[in-house]
Order: sequence, then structure tokens, then C-alpha cells
Amino acid sequence: SSKERFRRNAKDIFALQQEVAKQIADKIEVIITPEEIARIEKIPTENLTAYDYFLRGTNLLFKGNREDLIESIPYFKKAIEYDNEFALAYADVAIAYFYLDALQAEKAYSEQIKEYADKALLYDSKSPQSLLSKALYYMNIEEYELAVPYLEKALEYNPNEAFVINTLSNFYAQYKLDTEKYLQYALKGVQLNIAAYDSVTTSFIYLHLSNALAQSGFVPEAEKYINKSLQYSPDNLFSEYLKAYILYAKNKNLEETKDLLITAYNKDLSRLDILQEIGKIYYYMRDYKNSFTYYSKFMEIKEAQELSIYPSEYGKISIVYEEMGLESEAETYFDKYFEYANEDGSLYKHLSLAMYYAHIDDTKQALEQLKLFSEEDNYHYWTILFLEIDPLVDNLKDIPEFKRLIKKIKTKFWKQHDEIKASLEDKGLL
Repeated sequence: SSKERFRRNAKDIFALQQEVAKQIADKIEVIITPEEIARIEKIPTENLTAYDYFLRGTNLLFKGNREDLIESIPYFKKAIEYDNEFALAYADVAIAYFYLDALQAEKAYSEQIKEYADKALLYDSKSPQSLLSKALYYMNIEEYELAVPYLEKALEYNPNEAFVINTLSNFYAQYKLDTEKYLQYALKGVQLNIAAYDSVTTSFIYLHLSNALAQSGFVPEAEKYINKSLQYSPDNLFSEYLKAYILYAKNKNLEETKDLLITAYNKDLSRLDILQEIGKIYYYMRDYKNSFTYYSKFMEIKEAQELSIYPSEYGKISIVYEEMGLESEAETYFDKYFEYANEDGSLYKHLSLAMYYAHIDDTKQALEQLKLFSEEDNYHYWTILFLEIDPLVDNLKDIPEFKRLIKKIKTKFWKQHDEIKASLEDKGLL
């Protein structure tokens, strides 16, 4: 019967996919655990129509821009209509909703993310996507500690899954800041079997490693891996703009950094992240007029789209507006900066408050906050590179106590750098 033929065809397609997966694994002689064999052999759905909708959704999901994310969701939901136990489809709906919410000031999809992640876990509690979708739910509602066990379980069940490692790297880079853990997972990414991934995924694996190395002060190594990242995907603008900063760490030349960022930005004018970086470099150069050109464009789009991105930049933006004679906007942004600094749950809170008090000339409070920051661990190399040249601290420049604290912060950073280096060399990772 045609139904029987349909079932056989479905089986053939999956058999072929498993064959390919196994052949790749054999070719590169990785040791596959029994769990991984079970996972390769696990058919995501018996229903070919469901699988077809799922693939169309996945295609859009991986493009990753907003319109494609929105468009992917009905395909996954259609797949679920044809197979209501299709764990991967449930997980991908949750993942799409998470990325739709990621930059928004008001989170709109927390409930949906939870609902679909729970369904995904119900039908497959060990799949990396199921576990990650639940972790993403906790990241969306800012309960970062609760995300950790799901991320770690995803890795435990799927030790060779690039998507899992990249999510973990990203988690410690952006959500629960921890430079040492970030570096540890980024290095794990490179030990994955790179040959099994497409060039874009590989480019991101190297990007994470380069970023983690740069944050910990390993500049030559960071440069080596960012070049690798760009070899795999020359139009990876994240890598192109990180490279601009790695070259700054190497050459301390703001003019060069600014030119490289402008080149990257001109390749994709929708990149708000790069747009505000150009504003920032002009700000460090004290070229407020050009900084205003980029920052004002950034703020216009940010406000029009109600995005909650880069609240840490309000202090710099405020100074630029002040220098351009826009007093009331400058004041609004500086108030927002104070609000951000007070609510900051990261290790940079005291540094942000120090910058705030320095600019309003409350030297006592500024130095008190800077002293508290100097007792933190694990801060980024970028902090050290830009702290002293930041116009926000101009009022502190000549104060001996400021100079003493800066020296302490730097010494501590390099001591940690050496400890990390020793521990990575011990593990054969560097």
C-alpha cells in the first residue's frame, strides 16, 4: 500500500543519514561511546511529513535573523501536528522563541519557551536540544544558576556536540561571567572533532577560543585562532570585529582599530553591535563629533526597536551628548547609567559605579568603589586596556590613590593570567 511504501521510504532516508553519520565517525576514527551510537541510531520521527516541515524550520532557524526566526516557528508547529511526540521540533520552537527574546527590553516569550522546553524534555530527556532549550528558559528569566545543571547534563550526554559547547562557552562569556570557565569550554570546543562540522560552526568554535584567550591576556594565541576562524568563514563579522580588538591589544593603535571596525560595519549596516563599537573608539580618541555620528544612530535604532542592548555604554554615550551640547539627553543617559550600575549583578558593578562617581567628581566614592573592584577576580583584559584612557575617569587621573589601585588591578590580572597559563599547560591545553 502507499502508506507502507511511505513508511519504508522514511526508514530509508533515516538509514542513509545514520550510515553517513557512522561513516564520518569511522573515517575520522573518533571513539564513539555506546550512548552516541544510540543517539545516531535514534530516529527523530517516523513521520516523513513531520520531518519535512522540521527540516524547513531548521533551515530558517540556522539563518538566525529575526524574520527567519519568526518564519521558522510555524514549520516546527506543523511538524508537531504530524507527530505530537517530536522532541526536536518542540526544542527548536523554544530555541527560536529564546533568540527572538534575546535582545528585547521586555521578554515576551518566557512562557512559550518553558512550555515547549518541557515538552521536549518529556519526549526526549537526553537530547542536547531538549536540555539546552530548558537552560535557555532559565537564561531568559535571568535565573542563571538554574541553567547550569541543564547545560552540564547536555554536555555529559553529548560530549562531542558543537552546539552544546558553543552554548556553554557563550553562557560563561555573556550570562554568568567567568573568564576561566569560558576559556576551559572554548578549549574543549577545539578538541571536538572539527572535521565533522560545517565551516560556519567551526568558525564560531575558533571565535570563542580566540575571545576567551584574549580576555585572559593571551594575545598572540588569540590572534592565531581569530585568523583560523576567519579562514573557515571569511564573512563572520563577529570574528572580524574581535580581530580589530586583538590587534588593539597588540599595537595599542586606536586609529587602526577604528578603521577595521568601520570596514566590518560597511559589510552589514544592520550590525548594531559594531555600530556602537565605532562610537566607542571615537570616544576613546576624544573625537566626540564622530563618536556622536555613530552613537546617535545607534541610540535611534535601539530606542525605535525597544532593545535592551549595551546598557553599560550609557555613561560613555552621556559624555558624548554632553560634549555636543545636548544637556538634557546627556543627563537622561547618565541617570540610566547609574541605574544600570546599581542593578548590575556582575563583577563589574563596582567599576561601573567608580566611573559614575569619578565623572560627577565625588572622588571619595569613586576611589572606594574602585578599591572594591580591585578585590574582584577574573575580570577581562579589555578592562585593563581601556580603563585609564576612558574620559569618564579624567577627574581621577592625577590622584596617587587612583594610580596605586590601577597598578594593583593590573598586577592581579597578570598574576591570574600566569596561574591560568600554568594550569592549562599542565592539562596540555596550551
